[in-house]
Amino acid sequence: MPLFSGRCLSTAKLVGKTALVTGCNTGIGKETVLDFYKRGAKVIMACRSLERAEEAKTDIETRCKDLPDTGKIVLVKCDLTSLKSVREFAQNVLDTEPQINILVNNAGVMMCPKSETEDGFEMQLGTNHLAHFLLTMLLLPRIRNSTPARIVTVSSKAHTRYGINFDDLNYKSRNYNAAEAYSQSKLANVLFSRELAAKLKEHNIEGINTYSLHPGVIKTELGRHLNETLFWGARQIIGFVLAPFIKSPELGAQTTIYCAVDEKCAKETGLYYSDCAVTSPAPKGLNDEYAKKLWEKSVELVKLGDFNPFTAADPGVKTV
Repeated sequence: MPLFSGRCLSTAKLVGKTALVTGCNTGIGKETVLDFYKRGAKVIMACRSLERAEEAKTDIETRCKDLPDTGKIVLVKCDLTSLKSVREFAQNVLDTEPQINILVNNAGVMMCPKSETEDGFEMQLGTNHLAHFLLTMLLLPRIRNSTPARIVTVSSKAHTRYGINFDDLNYKSRNYNAAEAYSQSKLANVLFSRELAAKLKEHNIEGINTYSLHPGVIKTELGRHLNETLFWGARQIIGFVLAPFIKSPELGAQTTIYCAVDEKCAKETGLYYSDCAVTSPAPKGLNDEYAKKLWEKSVELVKLGDFNPFTAADPGVKTV
């Protein structure tokens, strides 16, 4: 149990609201779905494994069976290592969901051995940033028609450790460093959220707020690659050393939930949070030139083309 951990104390209900959470069959993503479901939201679980998502859904519904006014959970397959899958998922949501009030870009991979996504991106940048960038852009026309809305992106304090290499984002020419690549992807999360807020303001779009956050050091499956990328036994040793600071998934989800529902941050946008409070990211996370450059690179890499999510018409729900 950590010495201190912020908690979302808001009792706000989400009845009639729709929330979408990526990577949520376990860990803090699952706890986020549980919280939204208790508040009455319709929650779309975007998961790579529908089998594991079904197990999580059943567990949540069982735990809440005696609670009043719970919401609804919908499972939809989304593999963030494939932009094709992201596009198919986004189209599915646009065809079937009339509103998206909360988008939580939660899914992530940490310190994995060198590998690439289906599209040739370094695995951590591709999964943690580029897939979420594309997903957010594709859903934005619907989110614009669902205000007030919030877009929450789960980053990490690890973003402070290294920088971002715009000349070789995907480690095509430099030696691979798993910790550096993870830090780069998490810095990208902070910069994306900051620039998204700026772009929304530029286009005079009101009612959509963006947030990035550090959830804390969590006891989840995220550290499963540490023994491979550091040394044998690293996961166990690090777990022992950090034990006084490690949060349960339930506590780790609190800042995500705070940014998604709490009234106290309803007028804040583009900021970075930890333990349910605004804090300052690394100086690079405040660099507007970096944020703009990353945005341009991301548009190019995900092949967004001429699609402008800030002006594009909402295609509307497909009638059956």
